[in-house]
Amino acid sequence: MAKTVYQRNQKVWVESVGAWATIEKIVPIWAKGFDEPVRVTYDVGLGREFLAHELKPEDKMDPQEGGVLSNWRVLRARNKWQQESDCLHHPFPGTYPVVVTDPNDWGGWRTPGAEYDRDPRKIEFQARLIAAAPRLHALSREIMTLVGDHPEDAPPALLALAQKAAAIERELHETPAAGTVEG
Repeated sequence: MAKTVYQRNQKVWVESVGAWATIEKIVPIWAKGFDEPVRVTYDVGLGREFLAHELKPEDKMDPQEGGVLSNWRVLRARNKWQQESDCLHHPFPGTYPVVVTDPNDWGGWRTPGAEYDRDPRKIEFQARLIAAAPRLHALSREIMTLVGDHPEDAPPALLALAQKAAAIERELHETPAAGTVEG
């Protein structure tokens, strides 16, 4: 018998469409003589119902498959608060960096105009660093896996790097207590 895999209002990636959607309705398919549904489909508002294997939950995406983290990139936005002639000292006059983290160019990181004008090279570096973070994270995990598989063969320096990476990985997955300041 079929069981539901997703919940109503859950955000999912619809692989065949290449878009994010939200489960609007769970549609059980019943058959005579069965106490439970024989199949469950999901209406995500895209014109047809999808089976569970056609969807991926938001937190289970593999970044190597083109998932959640693979879309991080730096775009340029038009500088609305200054004329291009007033900011010729900027690396890209008339624009500022925006890091987007969604395939549809939504979400991500932006900087206040005054902060960008104060130190544009620093902000440009931060944008590139944030956009590279998923790749750096993947590299860190590869190092931890390599050392974890053969710790006795790892040089002490590599072992120390893997331990630092593991500590950072733990920090990434910890939820800070309310009222605490990270830094």
